[in-house]
Amino acid sequence: MSGSGKVITRRDFLRGGICATLAAAMGLPLESQEKKTETPRLTKVVLIRDEKVIDEKGQINAKVIQQMLDQAVSELLGKKDPVQAWKNLIQPSDIVGIKSNVWRPLPTPVEVEQAIKRRVMDAGVPEKNIDISDQGVRIRPIFLKSTALINARPLRTHHWSGLGGCIKNYIPFVSYAPDYHPDSCADLAAMWKLPIVKGKTRLNILLLLKPLFHGIGPHHFNRKYTWEYKGILVGKDPVALDTVGLKIFQAKRLQYFGEEIPFKPPARHIILADTRHKLGTSDLQKIELIKLGWKEGILI
Repeated sequence: MSGSGKVITRRDFLRGGICATLAAAMGLPLESQEKKTETPRLTKVVLIRDEKVIDEKGQINAKVIQQMLDQAVSELLGKKDPVQAWKNLIQPSDIVGIKSNVWRPLPTPVEVEQAIKRRVMDAGVPEKNIDISDQGVRIRPIFLKSTALINARPLRTHHWSGLGGCIKNYIPFVSYAPDYHPDSCADLAAMWKLPIVKGKTRLNILLLLKPLFHGIGPHHFNRKYTWEYKGILVGKDPVALDTVGLKIFQAKRLQYFGEEIPFKPPARHIILADTRHKLGTSDLQKIELIKLGWKEGILI
């Protein structure tokens, strides 16, 4: 036989077969077997709580917010220094859009927005290349040119999707929101594939400082259905964060009402973001939840 390839003789073939048989008998993985038996990597989510983040007057302590975010992001990235952790997320050359939420009864607190902006600047991004917005993300220059997004909003129940969390927070990026309303907003995750956001999200921050755990009807808000959980969820996977948030809400509703109260409509977009759109992880068994800080009333 001629050619540049190595000639495989019958002896080589037999030797290879014997080695494979011995490896199997000794419990040594073959390359193909090794790939099949690898332990799946868990999706990391950090929950941090601090009982001092809200004072007796219901005001948010900006210093504590910064400390909570620093500790959570450092834990998520495995860094001792929060600035170094942010440098792992953001490059000085990035153009960064901080996607907040301005729903009047429960907006993203300015203290959170400024804590994020401070660390993005510490990572080397000039202030001129950072913007914070919600409804203006389709027209503001920074968001149109953005190379990186930070997604930050409070968790609450929602009239159309059952739950308003990280996944839903990108609805202002679409040209016509009602396109995503059918079937309890089942396909909200599809908007994460739009060019303006696809692959840009470096960090998701889901706020459970004073979340709204129950409500019925459009634009519902009743303060009796909020409580000072004083927590923040941080992670790279928006589906995993919403999954953990949903679990906490289910526990709170059971505690408050004394029975399981279904979400109306059901928050089915979360599991479909995983199973249909492959955006992230909705299986709690595949999520590594790291809990930091205040543990009283943690509910999970």
